[in-house]
Amino acid sequence: MKRKIISALLASAVAFTSLLTGCGSGSETNSESGKVTITNVSYDPTRELYSSYNEIFAKHWKELKGQDVEITQSHGGSGKQALEVANGLEADVVTLALEYDVKAVQNAGLIEEGWVDEFDKDSSPYTSTIVFLVRKGNPKNIHDWDDIVKDGVGVITPNPKTSGGARWNYLASWAYADNKFNGDENQIKDFVKKLYKNVLVLDSGARGATTTFVENGQGDVLLAWENEAYLSIQDNPDDYEIITPSISILAQPSVAVVDSVVDKRGTREVATEYLNYLYSDDAQRLAGKNFYRPSNPDILNEFSDVFDLDVNLVTIDDFGGWDKAQEEHFADGGIFDQIYEK
Repeated sequence: MKRKIISALLASAVAFTSLLTGCGSGSETNSESGKVTITNVSYDPTRELYSSYNEIFAKHWKELKGQDVEITQSHGGSGKQALEVANGLEADVVTLALEYDVKAVQNAGLIEEGWVDEFDKDSSPYTSTIVFLVRKGNPKNIHDWDDIVKDGVGVITPNPKTSGGARWNYLASWAYADNKFNGDENQIKDFVKKLYKNVLVLDSGARGATTTFVENGQGDVLLAWENEAYLSIQDNPDDYEIITPSISILAQPSVAVVDSVVDKRGTREVATEYLNYLYSDDAQRLAGKNFYRPSNPDILNEFSDVFDLDVNLVTIDDFGGWDKAQEEHFADGGIFDQIYEK
């Protein structure tokens, strides 16, 4: 953290000096130094993706501008990360789990309106969905949402108050119950309440929930980002299986340039290209290799042997958009607070 603070202070000092001396913009000063630094504040399950992406982007930027770039990463529960940025954690870009969390940064006055249209696919360069990770042999015979509300099934999922993935989990279960009970809200609430009654641990983020299930051995089923589930299988092929439920949700992580920070630091050009390059063929294939679904449909089809492309996916639009979903389900006093019993 000290290193990040020192870097931010140095960048601010350089930009201020250039203004006093009339040497030009902060980005020109960065070019003269031969190196630029940016910070990407992201959510839990993107650690491996951005570890690899930062390498190919650094090569791309060097070829494009002849300049070295260093990217600092920050990871945590998406809602918590958005709050940290809103409260002063300096980020040139945010790559968060859902649109609502980026809006929280916008509402803090740090991102300009219209960010969702700045990049393709509603500024969502890759997608995911929610699946079940179960132990090898599926001893609890879990195949759909009905099976995880049964007595004696231990469920692991993060906390929707702090985790974007947890909100996708919750909404996917709600969508299944909505279909099962033909929109009867009382029955839907009872179903989702039974699910959370079976939750053993509510971690603050998706990676923490994975650790609880995989490393600590708790629970019978992990409600997981698809990419998290595949990473667990990759690391422990003999220990786990992935179950895709009959109904899930199209999870769209969102990316945005943090306007107030890049304008202060003179990093707008590199920050914008950092997000724009996520749509390149190389980056799209890298997303697929890290078990995210590429937004480019042609490249997504290259991974048809990995992903179930026929799964029934509802979208956030089925909930009236993120503002409505947040207010109804996850705000203080909302449905989640009403049904969850610690």
